[in-house]
Amino acid sequence: MATTKWVLDPMHSEVQFKVKHLVISTVTGSFRKFEGEVHTESEDFTDSEVSFSLDVNSIDTTQEARDEHLKSAEFFDAATYPKISFKSTKLAKVSGSDYKLDGHLTIKDVTKPVTLDVEFGGSAADFYGQTKAGFEITGKINRKDFSLTWDGITEAGSIVVGEDIKLIINAQFTKQA
Repeated sequence: MATTKWVLDPMHSEVQFKVKHLVISTVTGSFRKFEGEVHTESEDFTDSEVSFSLDVNSIDTTQEARDEHLKSAEFFDAATYPKISFKSTKLAKVSGSDYKLDGHLTIKDVTKPVTLDVEFGGSAADFYGQTKAGFEITGKINRKDFSLTWDGITEAGSIVVGEDIKLIINAQFTKQA
């Protein structure tokens, strides 16, 4: 069977993250610019190869000052490391529409293995005759594993930023001819 290439449709996709603030509430952010591809030989995407990258300078938490701080050397150091990337090592069906996606996530100069949960929403043709496939990808990483170590301890001793980062990616891909 021939390999089929699918390209991420940024108009119908989103990348979000959630992190605890002062360990009592949650802040949600997103990345506005990203790209990705899937290469597969199967209709159900089993054993696909997935690559994905985020533009760190497109981070958006709805607070400009916080976004600039996140881009600074204290966090992502966007000037030195402008991209966050992911390259899969395995996509395996667990049951029904549920999959596990294993791969290597690179943030700054640190690459670590991660496992993400994937729900395959199915595929359908759009108004232009293009075949689309939808996925919801979720997971959690510890930011300190990727050299994102700034804690910003308050004078009262409270940690400003939680360690666990929840990832929520809704991705729609377009089948290439």
